[in-house]
Amino acid sequence: MDTEYKYVKTIFYGYILIIVFGAILLLLPTAHIGELSFIDAIFTSASATCVTGLIVVSTSEDFTFFGEAVILSLIQIGGIGYMTLVTVFFLFLKNNMSIHEKIVMKQSLDLPDLNVMSFAKKILFIVLFIELVGALILTLEFSKKYEFFDAVWFGVFHSISAFNNAGFSLFTDSLMSYNNNFISLFTISSLVIIGGLGYFVLLELIEYYKTKKRFSIHTRIMLYGTLILIVFGMVLFLSIEWSNSKTFGSFSLYDKILNAFFLSVNFRTSGFNSIDLSGLKDSSIFFSTIFMMVGAGQGSTAGGMKITTVAILIVTVFYILKDTNQEPHIFKRTIEQKLINKALAIIITSSFLVLFATLVLVETQNLPFMKMLFEVVSAFGTVGVSTGNGGILSLSAQFDEFGKLMIIVLMLAGRLGVFAFGIILVGKAKRKHFEYPKGRILI
Repeated sequence: MDTEYKYVKTIFYGYILIIVFGAILLLLPTAHIGELSFIDAIFTSASATCVTGLIVVSTSEDFTFFGEAVILSLIQIGGIGYMTLVTVFFLFLKNNMSIHEKIVMKQSLDLPDLNVMSFAKKILFIVLFIELVGALILTLEFSKKYEFFDAVWFGVFHSISAFNNAGFSLFTDSLMSYNNNFISLFTISSLVIIGGLGYFVLLELIEYYKTKKRFSIHTRIMLYGTLILIVFGMVLFLSIEWSNSKTFGSFSLYDKILNAFFLSVNFRTSGFNSIDLSGLKDSSIFFSTIFMMVGAGQGSTAGGMKITTVAILIVTVFYILKDTNQEPHIFKRTIEQKLINKALAIIITSSFLVLFATLVLVETQNLPFMKMLFEVVSAFGTVGVSTGNGGILSLSAQFDEFGKLMIIVLMLAGRLGVFAFGIILVGKAKRKHFEYPKGRILI
């Protein structure tokens, strides 16, 4: 068996075990209030572990404090990557890791080298520090409305959920009651953006602050790409929803800009919402699926096809249409053909998977196509936004067991990565030491 295939399977089985174990904990009488079916427990555990945020039962109303703590733990494990936590655990037990353990860790986080222990330490410190700062700010803000201990728990929960791009909220209306509160919305958005940039980018930003070392191509693409997508999303949603009485219509100019910013940030990677998404126009829902498909950065807490993947293909298409004799390049660096091929494979596979899942669910669940497409892309992009079930739950709450299981598979595919998930499905081809003659095909 190919080594890479073996390690990808190890990571895949690890996520499955965590999801099942999380579901078992949620099924304990001390974890939930009232009835909780096995499929809903699995769905909730998968949504938390895959840092998605789609809910089929209310997080605050149907779970006890223990249940909420289980969900938060799954979010943290899924966001950081369970292999990072395993590595840190190994560091406490022994001073070094075997080469096989390092390779699994490298594969899990898509690291550039095998220096995984140093990387894991830095990740853990950065994550805990950023989440702590976010929790303090949100606690101070929530304490204006809630008792101190409730405000602390809400602050911690929403900070971790935001940084890991999970979108789980302990408020039944997500953040709709805070849609005119700059500090809350900006703090949540900042945590989502920072978590979505990816650990490599965060480490480079810290190194730049210390040494003024030039950013890598990956970091520059991520910073420019994130900024462009946020601004473009803001302008797009403002222009479409400006006079919509169900969304931005009754807002002041300031609140329109604030909520458009929040919507643009969260539509790409996280599941928080400050307005009722069921009131969005179809054009907003359609364009939002594109943002969700793009997602955030490689090695981040978010899903999607990744900004760098889309950027590589856009640059390649530009150079092909120019019909130039130069190879595709960006920031004066040539893009390898291997990367172009991989980007193309990811985008085509992702698009096919989403369209196929949408087709199957539309036919089996008998719900509107546009809302179904939105839910499918949200699951695959591990975003978690939803047009809803008419109440506080996601549209998935209306699905039967087959429909919920399909959403679970999509969330897992989005968290694992479509390339790794594809390896799981089709296996790894054996190396062949011959080539076929080139064929002449007209395109």
